[in-house]
Amino acid sequence: MSLNEIHVMNQLNHRNLIQMFDAIETPSEILLFLEYVEGGELFERIIDESYQLTEVDAMVFVRQICDGVFYMHQMYVLHLDLKPENIVCVSPISHMVKIIDFGLARRFKPREKLKVSFGTPEFLAPEVVNFDVVSFPTDMWSVGVITYMMVSGLSPFLGDNDTETLNNVLNGDKDFDEETFETVSEEAKDFISSLLVRDKSGRMSAAQCLRHPWLNNLAQKAKLCNRLLKSQIELRKYMMRRRWKKNFFAVTAANRFKKISSSGCLTSLEE
Repeated sequence: MSLNEIHVMNQLNHRNLIQMFDAIETPSEILLFLEYVEGGELFERIIDESYQLTEVDAMVFVRQICDGVFYMHQMYVLHLDLKPENIVCVSPISHMVKIIDFGLARRFKPREKLKVSFGTPEFLAPEVVNFDVVSFPTDMWSVGVITYMMVSGLSPFLGDNDTETLNNVLNGDKDFDEETFETVSEEAKDFISSLLVRDKSGRMSAAQCLRHPWLNNLAQKAKLCNRLLKSQIELRKYMMRRRWKKNFFAVTAANRFKKISSSGCLTSLEE
């Protein structure tokens, strides 16, 4: 997997993608030397109480994501793990973002029918859930989910468990709740609707996203109507749930390890 990541990242050089400067292989390790970005996850920045998220901010962030994806696809690379954790800010005060984590990325070869069975359920495209062939539109579905979350604060397909989430993805059940999307423009809704299309052939490409009205004339839009989004409150709840789940699994794993160690089973497993 590390060698695959190195191979993929050697092909990529773009301002909105994390850069790899070097890689060293030792008998026991593979070390990757990556660009340092200090701003943290984009969604962590957005939910900060001192930050006021406007729709134009969302446009600026999404346009950069689409820029990065457009370049990747030009280079015949599929990311296949686009999600909020993998969008980071260059600095705590900058609006510049980068896509990170190419551990699951794959080179796209049109003649090969690539199928994958990995990823985070709420961001998976229907073709991944169905174990069908993946291609460039697979990444675009994930861009649609991230955009939906950014402007609404809600995860469109998230269920009470993974099975329910995957069923929601397959059903394509999304809506634009009137109250939640009250301050969101029709252009934004059209942008999202054009990405969250079950049939991958019907989704916008990254190039089409960059031409979409929602991602253009940003300076003029900022002057005319730069409304605050309501999504921050819901996003804070989402991020708190995510942290809780991570902590829960970490504690569970630690307790399991503790039990194994105290019983002496770990030694026999190592042997």
